[in-house]
Amino acid sequence: MAENRYWDRTDSFDEKLRLLEAAYKRKDYRLARAIAHSIRNTAAQALSDEEPPPRPLVPVSSAQPAASLPAAWQQWARGWRHCYAVTLDETIGRNRPPEPVEITVAAPVAQCASLARELRVVRVTGGLLKEVPSQVFHEVVRGDTRSAQVLFMASGAAHQRLTYLLFYGNPDAELPLYSTDLETRGEGFALDIENDFFRARLSRQMGQLERLTFKREHGLELFAGGEGHGEPPGIDWAHDYVTAGNIQKMRITLWDSCPDYEVVRGPLCTSIRRWGFPYSPIHPVFSPSRVHVDVEYRFYAGLPWFHKMGRMTAVKTVEADALRDDEWVFSGQSFSDMLWMGPDGKMRTGTPDAKLADDLWAVGFFHKESKDSFAALFLEHRADGLPRLRHSGSPQMFYKWHGHVWSRYPLPPKHVLAEGTVLHQKNAYAAIPYPEDGAVQLETLRHRLMNPYAAAAGEPDRSNAPAQQQGRLARPGEAGDSPISKSALWDALRLCKDEQLYRSDVSVVDLGLVYDLRVRGDVVHVSMAMPHRGRPLIGYFSFGSGGNSMPVRQTLMKVPGVRHVVVEQTWEPGWNSNRLTAEGRRKLGLDA
Repeated sequence: MAENRYWDRTDSFDEKLRLLEAAYKRKDYRLARAIAHSIRNTAAQALSDEEPPPRPLVPVSSAQPAASLPAAWQQWARGWRHCYAVTLDETIGRNRPPEPVEITVAAPVAQCASLARELRVVRVTGGLLKEVPSQVFHEVVRGDTRSAQVLFMASGAAHQRLTYLLFYGNPDAELPLYSTDLETRGEGFALDIENDFFRARLSRQMGQLERLTFKREHGLELFAGGEGHGEPPGIDWAHDYVTAGNIQKMRITLWDSCPDYEVVRGPLCTSIRRWGFPYSPIHPVFSPSRVHVDVEYRFYAGLPWFHKMGRMTAVKTVEADALRDDEWVFSGQSFSDMLWMGPDGKMRTGTPDAKLADDLWAVGFFHKESKDSFAALFLEHRADGLPRLRHSGSPQMFYKWHGHVWSRYPLPPKHVLAEGTVLHQKNAYAAIPYPEDGAVQLETLRHRLMNPYAAAAGEPDRSNAPAQQQGRLARPGEAGDSPISKSALWDALRLCKDEQLYRSDVSVVDLGLVYDLRVRGDVVHVSMAMPHRGRPLIGYFSFGSGGNSMPVRQTLMKVPGVRHVVVEQTWEPGWNSNRLTAEGRRKLGLDA
């Protein structure tokens, strides 16, 4: 039977469920496991292709042609065809050092081939334009609209309005290379993340934060020693819960590997998000699908703090004898005193007031002599389906005599969570010298993070645009000045096909495997991805192994002026169907 449509070439979720049920009923459990894994792949594809993106801050219809800008701005931004304006308002009367701002952006597919390559964030100050380093991630295509998240750092004075222009629409644009102090090493979720303030090490087993080393004087290293509970110990132990009847504790730290995860790496932020059901001490004998955990770390360039966001969702009604959504353990007696904050937003030292034990909004430790400190600032702690959470987590100086601990139990013991209940959290963890002015720093940091810049669509003040502006937005080769025509190079790449898709006749460009194209003199640099880890060898496309008759190097060498071609392989970000062009989707039958 000829496969002419998408559903002729794969099987639907409903069809796989039918096959799974049939295999399980006839006790063909090996087949059932294989089908269950295939269902997981179907869900992963649906996530890529169908999950609704956040609503963009500025409607697509609000974009304006770059040609409508003042002449000096047009010339400075030569090469970019479209832009729109965004304002950030400081609303709480505080001067702000750099802090991350994240917004959703969108553009018509017809006007932008890749937001990751083309988007530039530019601040407008006193009529002058200055590019701001940015990071684009989670790029998706839905219909005729391309959208993504963009993150950049903003700083300004109290009550100041900041204005930015976001440019896109430049087919010659290259992936921008911004230099920051953020460095990420490793593969998958097994990462080491470092900036000027600390070095974080994530567990190679399950991605939990294992160690944190301060980059001050003696380099204090926060760690949890011993053998854990049979799993590798780390300083972050949440999230977990104890099942009804006090039978066992279900932990995400017991994962032998992350059930599911996604990683975003860039110059401004490294994000590690992991999700799944916690494991039993004797997994998979007990493997309930009752409380789903979704947790994310975010580490930033140039900041002495990081975020952790988490959700615990009751997939079905469940009784928990105990439940924790934040617990940290530090071996070695690294600190001499405790820190805490009540509902008034003021940092205090010593033992928390017993009357406020369930109304804490920051906890931590510091050392009087070294001034090292580590504190958790609770920014969001709420639940859907519950009237009120306990905001507990009182720090303890001595945990079984080997170190310090805090544990947050948001629910009373033996609590029933109704199906659909969701516990939300968003915390910031700071390594700021204390005491000195540490109390003020932590108080103001939490106040700022609780009241971020208010972002909105805007309009720049064009009246004070200069007659001429120095410099330009474009790097060499991005403003129509490439020594070798980039359009000719892209056209040549469209001749390079994935011949493992025998009859689809689809090119590496329409598959979205080409992430970047740079020209340096007579040398062409191509950054390419492979579709998945089962095909890790880029040589199939670059020099034509395995019978591929139109390899990238050979094809690009035929373009006039090209002396040498360098093909670089990347796995970041991972390829998915959002990278397909409209022609690629048509040829693969995804629009059928």
